[in-house]
Amino acid sequence: MSISLAPVSPLADPAVSSVNGFPVRRVPRWWRDFSGALLWGLVLWVTALWMSSGGLNDVGSIGGFMSTFGRLTGLVASALLLVQVFLMARVPFVEQAWGQDHLTRIHRVVGFASFNLMLAHIVLITLGYAATSPLGLWGTIVDFTLNYAGMLLAIAGTLALCMVVVTSVRRARRRMRYESWHLIHLYGYLGAGLALPHQLWTGADFLQSRTATIFWWSAYAACAIAVLVYRIAVPLVMSLTSQLRVVEVRRDAEDVTTVTVAGRNLDDLGAQAGQFFNWRFLGRSGWTRVNPYSLSAAPTSTTLRFTAKHLGDGSAALARLKVGSRVLIEGPYGRLHPGVRTRPKVLLFAAGIGVTPMRALLEALPQEAGQVTILHRVSAQSDLVLGDEIRALAAERGARYVVVDGHRMTGRQSWLPQRAAHLDDVAGLRQIVPDVAEREVYLCGAEAWMVAAESALRGAGVPADAIHVEHFAL
Repeated sequence: MSISLAPVSPLADPAVSSVNGFPVRRVPRWWRDFSGALLWGLVLWVTALWMSSGGLNDVGSIGGFMSTFGRLTGLVASALLLVQVFLMARVPFVEQAWGQDHLTRIHRVVGFASFNLMLAHIVLITLGYAATSPLGLWGTIVDFTLNYAGMLLAIAGTLALCMVVVTSVRRARRRMRYESWHLIHLYGYLGAGLALPHQLWTGADFLQSRTATIFWWSAYAACAIAVLVYRIAVPLVMSLTSQLRVVEVRRDAEDVTTVTVAGRNLDDLGAQAGQFFNWRFLGRSGWTRVNPYSLSAAPTSTTLRFTAKHLGDGSAALARLKVGSRVLIEGPYGRLHPGVRTRPKVLLFAAGIGVTPMRALLEALPQEAGQVTILHRVSAQSDLVLGDEIRALAAERGARYVVVDGHRMTGRQSWLPQRAAHLDDVAGLRQIVPDVAEREVYLCGAEAWMVAAESALRGAGVPADAIHVEHFAL
């Protein structure tokens, strides 16, 4: 373990809107509460519409019971599917309130809930109708498929959603390249779109009430507009007006590349240190596939910079980028930025390539001397990414830079190296950062390591709302 304590730098006020020219944009806490309330309000509203259209009138028979609750599961599944699409649209208000990491977790929970409710809807409706039909079960299935408007489209949409769900299971997700998974995941839009005609043409709960009809048409329209505006129009306009081009490609190690792009009016992007963009580089194969990379330097009015480890085809190709290549971006995204900070003291806690957003935060965080500690876990000193830059910044800003090196621990999941096996994770953390419970913590690294590190932080007394995490492997 090596420790470097840097000298004192001039004072900086954590409450100011900028430091050294870098913006600090605060995110109001009520944004999260309000958007969360909207989600629950949507589910309650849909249930209320079902009740107002006689939802409990037909529960006296087995067929009626299954049919009426089949309607309810279908309605809630549709509402949650719209929530999923809205979360994928990356609307700034919602994204800034929650951050991509938390939104991804919500998206998974909502997605599997919606999918299970959709399956329940299919089973309950089919059995309910079959119970009261002379056609029997198989005859009812054939009748639904061939004679109900939009049903073939709904079946195709269901198959598309099944493909998305299967590839979203963690075990399957880990076996896929990010680019392939991302492309398949876009079929979620197709599945939602194909389900729309069936619901609006034949769904009784969509047609019996003018209020319900207006609500569902408006909800689908709002989601479609959000996707078109924030996933397509805004990124395209932003990229075209910024005129981004690659100005430097630097090989930091055999498997690490730093890319700097330059453009105009980049202040208009609203990016902050520690956030990430989705990047596309024109003029090379696979440019249509998007890759997320965090900023490794504080953004300026003319430049953006990121550093990436070669973990797949997309990141490995960065080393072959040509200066002058055009760049398309989406973002900025994430809550690893100075605007979420609520405490004077800060711990920047990273492993491996996860140190790149920490380097940008170290540069841009408002801080007094001694307030910021950056703790970097690596397998060996030779694996340090941006080590010289971080060391120089720590010296300039009065921060403490600690490197914990050593091979991964065996026998237990831990953020510590094997040579610290005599320590538990909390004791090891407190030994390096005794006042960790008083600090705001920004955390980034490999998935398993972050789980262990976050557990240690909570065990050391850091409250959950003071830990800011960015997962890219969900």
